[in-house]
Amino acid sequence: MARAPGRISGAAVHHPWWFALPAVLVFGGFFLLPNLLNFVYPFTDWSAYHSDISYAGLDNFRRIIDNGTLFRAIRTTLVYALLAAFFQNLFGLLLALLLERDTRFNRFFRTVFFLPVLISALAVGYIFQALLNTDGALNSALGTTIPWLGSTTWTVVLVAAIHGWKWMGLAMLIYLAGLKGIPGDTLEAARADGAGPWRLFWAIRFPLLAPAVTFNVTTSLLGSMNTFDIVQATTGGGPAAATEVMNIYMFRVFGQGLYAQASAMSLVLFLVVVVLAIPLVTGLRKREQLL
Repeated sequence: MARAPGRISGAAVHHPWWFALPAVLVFGGFFLLPNLLNFVYPFTDWSAYHSDISYAGLDNFRRIIDNGTLFRAIRTTLVYALLAAFFQNLFGLLLALLLERDTRFNRFFRTVFFLPVLISALAVGYIFQALLNTDGALNSALGTTIPWLGSTTWTVVLVAAIHGWKWMGLAMLIYLAGLKGIPGDTLEAARADGAGPWRLFWAIRFPLLAPAVTFNVTTSLLGSMNTFDIVQATTGGGPAAATEVMNIYMFRVFGQGLYAQASAMSLVLFLVVVVLAIPLVTGLRKREQLL
């Protein structure tokens, strides 16, 4: 009897589980285990000053709270995250609106504006540091000596704008997808009713972009709370700790050999992100339903 084409004789094909073993080992060793240990080390006295590790209870949390720097770092992180999310979504939405039409010109510049997403964040930070230093390229071109990265008030805004520039291409793509999903007959009906471009955007297009807004705002806000590379490369947390976000603070404390305290700060940051993420996602989802 002839076999059916493509049919393998005998029992069903079995895929050995050990094919996935290398990926499981990498995931477990470099992601799962470190994250689990991050819930253990904050309650120990792990440091570079003694070899043994013993249980310390809540001592590390008391120390970082009594130090007074923790709340300043949390406040700086929240301000930075809000500003970075604002700039990323503003730049991304404007680019999506400007490059919405499918022309060869627009497709080329979509690629151009997406390129910063592919560049290393450290490289972006070092490039802007070279541009914005007092003796950098920008002051040389302008013939000035403005300390662009020397203000304790405005430097965090400038670094957040750099963060938004770095990731605006991703937000642009999401908003473009949202704009392409808006039914054309809805827009034509609004135009027939006399809606101008501004009214058409605020009354029709922007409300229908709610899913894209939810995704972009959530990812940009929560992602920028975990920032390290751009801030480290541009300011290193300065001037006068004005841009010392939580990860910069942790990096400094870890470098002092206080490993358990740095782990405690990491756990605090994790809890802050969780506390913010739940109401943020819930509120944006409700907004989608109302619109």
